[in-house]
Amino acid sequence: MRATTKILVAVTDRKCMKILPNNDKRRVTQKIVIGDKNGILQCFGIKKRDISSIFKLQPGPPITRVELGGALGTPQDKIFVASGAEVRGFSRKGKKFLDFNTNLTETISNLFVSGSDLLAGGLYIYNHFSDCVDQGYYLSNDKINDMICLPVSRNQEDKLIPILACNDRILRVLDGCDLSCEIEVSGAPQCMTPFKGNGGEEEKELVYGTSDGKIGHVMLADEQPIYKWEISNDKNFGGISCMSHHDITGDGVNDLLIGRDSGEVEIYSYDVADEPILRFSHNCNESVTSVQGGVVGALGFDEVVASTYSGWVTGLTTEHMQKRVTGSTSATTTNVIGAELDEDTEKKFAGLRAEVETLQMKVKTEREKHAERTNKAVASGNSALSRATTFHVNDRFVLSSSDASYQLSIEVQTAIDHIVLQSDVPIDLLDVDKTSAVVSYTSTQPNASASGGNDNFLLATYRCQASTTRLEVQIRSIEGQYGHVQAYIVPRLQPKTCVLRRYPIRPLSLHQRKHYIDEKRPMNTLTLSGPFSIAEIHSWIAFCLPDLPERPPTGDVVTLYFINTFLDTQLECIYRKGEGVFRSDNISSISILKDILTKEATTKKITLKIQYELSDDSIAHTLQLLHPKLDHQLMLAKKVQLLDALQELRVHEGNLDFLAPEYQSILLDAEEIKREFQKQPARLERLYGMITDLYIDKYKFKGVNVKQKVPQLLETLDSYELPALIEFFQQPSY
Repeated sequence: MRATTKILVAVTDRKCMKILPNNDKRRVTQKIVIGDKNGILQCFGIKKRDISSIFKLQPGPPITRVELGGALGTPQDKIFVASGAEVRGFSRKGKKFLDFNTNLTETISNLFVSGSDLLAGGLYIYNHFSDCVDQGYYLSNDKINDMICLPVSRNQEDKLIPILACNDRILRVLDGCDLSCEIEVSGAPQCMTPFKGNGGEEEKELVYGTSDGKIGHVMLADEQPIYKWEISNDKNFGGISCMSHHDITGDGVNDLLIGRDSGEVEIYSYDVADEPILRFSHNCNESVTSVQGGVVGALGFDEVVASTYSGWVTGLTTEHMQKRVTGSTSATTTNVIGAELDEDTEKKFAGLRAEVETLQMKVKTEREKHAERTNKAVASGNSALSRATTFHVNDRFVLSSSDASYQLSIEVQTAIDHIVLQSDVPIDLLDVDKTSAVVSYTSTQPNASASGGNDNFLLATYRCQASTTRLEVQIRSIEGQYGHVQAYIVPRLQPKTCVLRRYPIRPLSLHQRKHYIDEKRPMNTLTLSGPFSIAEIHSWIAFCLPDLPERPPTGDVVTLYFINTFLDTQLECIYRKGEGVFRSDNISSISILKDILTKEATTKKITLKIQYELSDDSIAHTLQLLHPKLDHQLMLAKKVQLLDALQELRVHEGNLDFLAPEYQSILLDAEEIKREFQKQPARLERLYGMITDLYIDKYKFKGVNVKQKVPQLLETLDSYELPALIEFFQQPSY
């Protein structure tokens, strides 16, 4: 496949581009409809590689969703657009036939239309309308990321089956406006689509994509959902932002089309194997907001059409390069470098060049006029002409479970000049292969504080290349240290403008939501009781842990499970009005929770009764979980120390056959050893710090200060052996 015509509109939101189906038997190409954040809805087609506009509406409120609908059993070619709390309907020619105000308090970010039924979803609320009459609503416990309905059979007897993809890693299946069942998935689901476009043979199957890049297939059943397969994100690409189905390979079976936040467009085909197989991948260099399949550019050739955040609409076609440029009839001719252009194509290029040159001259003239007027205004003391330029920023701050680090991605609709990162907590910036920006660090002198002050622990500047619109940064934090990371984003615009974004670093920042815990592990228990409401204790817990909604879930008792993505320890939180119980196999997690929750309660002038029950077995258990990582890092540090000496020995000796196989393998793997060490420069120090905190926290609950024994602990770690370390922890503190 290859890229074809690219079209630029304004900034687009997720799922705001669709391909209209043909409503007659004529052999014509399909049309594309797209809505942007300027509120412009437009429909166009491709004819002889030229853009043919069907309609283009006037600007209005930002468009947050575009869906297709129509009477059941007919082509779904009616266009429904969500803006704010309103839904408008247009024909394929651009004529408005519906203007419906839902009166929802939230902006509509999810939309589905089936016949006379309209399903609208905001941040937490789902509403069902039939013939524009409210049929009911459902309040979700967590943020709704996407919403679909499994296909309705033509016999009109089956009811709609709405499914909500919620941020707490649950797919909620509704019966009308009531919760029918909950399907637990391994990541926060970002988007869904019916399996193969029709829900499978029984119309009860769906495919979902998660924020950490996983793709899964699940089937609804009467008792328990059936999990078919799940594709992991081994290459650490971005999260799944959109997906759909279309037969691109021409085998009569719809293929799975995937769009990612990191810019990848992927095509998976369903073969005999249990899991779909990746057939094609293309990087758009921007986050993909919509992906669709159809016959758009030329009859007989299917295309994948993708829209990106900044508004580019790109087609990837199955058509070969033939006769378009060279005049050759060979279907295998794909090399067009140095080929002669025909007369019509040459005229088009000449016209485009002249148009670009004219626009460049106009822009240059207007900039000079603006600069002259601004200078005169500043000289006279009037700054009214200097107005800050507004621009959109698309950013994500997501914890990656594969390497226990945060992935920060910042995307701007125009080129980025530079980005300054400032942190008031100790963090490490890790190397990202896809980042071409040049980073420079400014030395800082932070004051010694426990956490969350105005100190500058980090100040780094990323200077981007001329065409860079997206920057990715990998951040590793330390649990127990909390505060904020601030990004000052400066695009290549005149006059210079800066946008500030803040990202919280939680006290238990490396913890991630989970659906269950291992009850067989030795657990430490912390119990807090006092005159607090469930909303107050939920706000305290949400301050400590990531991935929690602002409002508490419904019910009198809330149960949450978490896993530490670095250590693989677990945490259970059970709380109600007046009481909170926290259990973990890591005593440091309990200690951090105790310190933060008591501090928050003191701020609210609430007196807490604190009880705790410690398990001595949990210390050895946590050290055993740390052992593989610590052993690997010590061995890696030893190999790095030996590497320089071995390489110098090879230069002088030449033949190193006399060396032991262990040292020869170090030389063979030299590049990989250096690369791994550079990616994790401070990991050994982090592990030492975790073990030290574990030792201090163990005796802190007993009221004993053992900081004077920390040097002995470090000596034990320098000659590390697991039994000796466990024995040191078990020694009396006096």
